[in-house]
Amino acid sequence: MSHPHPELGPPPPPPENGLRIVALGGLGEIGRNMAVFEYDGRLLVVDCGVLFPEPDQPGVDLILPDFDYIRGRLDDIEALVLTHAHEDHIGAVPYLLRERRDIPIVGSRLTLGLIESKLAEHRIQPVKVEVIEGERRSFGPFECEFVAVNHSIPDALAVAVRTPAGLVLHTGDFKMDQLPLDGRLTDLGAFARLGAEGVDLLMSDSTNSEVPGFVTSERDIAPVIDDVFRTAAKRIIVASFASHIHRVQQIMDAAEKHGRKVALIGRSMVRNMGVARELGYLKVPAGLLVDSREIEEWPPEDVVLICTGSQGEPMAALSRMANRDHPIRIAEGDTVLLASSLVPGNETAVSKVINGLNRWGARVVHKGNARVHVSGHAAAGELLYVLNLTKPSNFMPVHGEWRHLRAHARLAELTGVPRENIVIAEDGVVVDLVDGRARIAGAVPCGYVFVDGTSVGDITDVALKDRRILGDEGFISIVVVVDSTTGKLTGGPEITARGSGIDPDAFDAVIPLIESALQEVAAAGVADEMQIRRTIRRTVGRWVSDTYRRRPMIIPVVVEV
Repeated sequence: MSHPHPELGPPPPPPENGLRIVALGGLGEIGRNMAVFEYDGRLLVVDCGVLFPEPDQPGVDLILPDFDYIRGRLDDIEALVLTHAHEDHIGAVPYLLRERRDIPIVGSRLTLGLIESKLAEHRIQPVKVEVIEGERRSFGPFECEFVAVNHSIPDALAVAVRTPAGLVLHTGDFKMDQLPLDGRLTDLGAFARLGAEGVDLLMSDSTNSEVPGFVTSERDIAPVIDDVFRTAAKRIIVASFASHIHRVQQIMDAAEKHGRKVALIGRSMVRNMGVARELGYLKVPAGLLVDSREIEEWPPEDVVLICTGSQGEPMAALSRMANRDHPIRIAEGDTVLLASSLVPGNETAVSKVINGLNRWGARVVHKGNARVHVSGHAAAGELLYVLNLTKPSNFMPVHGEWRHLRAHARLAELTGVPRENIVIAEDGVVVDLVDGRARIAGAVPCGYVFVDGTSVGDITDVALKDRRILGDEGFISIVVVVDSTTGKLTGGPEITARGSGIDPDAFDAVIPLIESALQEVAAAGVADEMQIRRTIRRTVGRWVSDTYRRRPMIIPVVVEV
């Protein structure tokens, strides 16, 4: 079993008649999925998603894949294949198309409909190539065959990539629900046929590789939803992913059955469900939907609100309702249904929202107290099934954190994939498929690219560290005026603090220390502004640490006269 090493160096030139694969996201993390295939100097990209920030990344809106590896070769890209329309697979597409707008976007009807709607907000008109399951399309040296897979969004596809170097099957996100709501099964026959042809490398979804057995069918949560509707005394507020069309359909069906009207809350929810309805993936009974602005006119027992915010996102509708920062006010007797899985890392934020909703008297139904969600990702039993069907010569787990990748690798070994043919890679690791064998060939730089408002890539790890310090410890600013020639103190120091928790009067004790330190510097003939700032920072930092055991950000300001 080969795996990355921290000291991997740059890879050699791509091997002749070999296929090179570099993941720019999605390995060792949940999200930011993006894989680049290279053959004979041409590139094929599969997915281009975002990662959502964690609490220790304050101010960050989104995290993108690092495009540096392909930035100088954008004209070599034959196509961008999108396996499905979840944000962790399509969210970074607008940022890639800013750099080359005419990259052909390949996907199913719904996937293209949702990405086109998203790109319209960025004023980008994409070059679309619509495909269906069972279809084969060639893009330069890459022949792509598309296979239907079942997931928590309709119209998801796996893609088999054929080149002279071999056949690679990329499953995308999938599960094997045998009673899917839309009747569209994962095409196990196609997987078996590809396995008979000879899969040289299987790249398979690892998200649920630690979960034994098979994932529960979507249909199994219908009775729970029905029970929520039957017992709810007043309004029902459902929080879901804005792309979870199956779940929204279930909620609408239950609303119709129980005589309630439905309003969609949130821009992304309204946009996505509008596209799904227009394309026929969402069936909305006549008269069921009402405008959210009219919802207050209806009796509480007659309405259902469907909104975003199931992950505790601060600016999403549900979080704002919990904080009383939304036109819709949670009231005693309301029922809130969190109809989504919990993305790792969001536990604290979701718990805070649940507590906020309970504070205002709502009954909150969530995965912890009812079966209101089933995963969209195959569990270990399903992954074993696919491994046995496809019989890959080489295996590379994708789409998961380290524990998921390693668990999936163990499953592959159990099915007979030779240990030395199992490649566990991380973002930026270069994998070459040559003569039927996949091997790690090196690594390329592949960091996080942070989006903060309109800023893309300007926020660095250093800036995030500063933000964390400011949030945890506050700051102290010290302004001094010095003689530009001698470095002697001529004014100040004036000290201002915010968020440090230190009484302003307490700084009287550090002023003599600053004056003494600056006198010593001036006596040594030092008038350099940088040295003066360093002296102030060291003096104040030591005093704060010794006195208060704190480490606020210290910002010296030196004015030369």
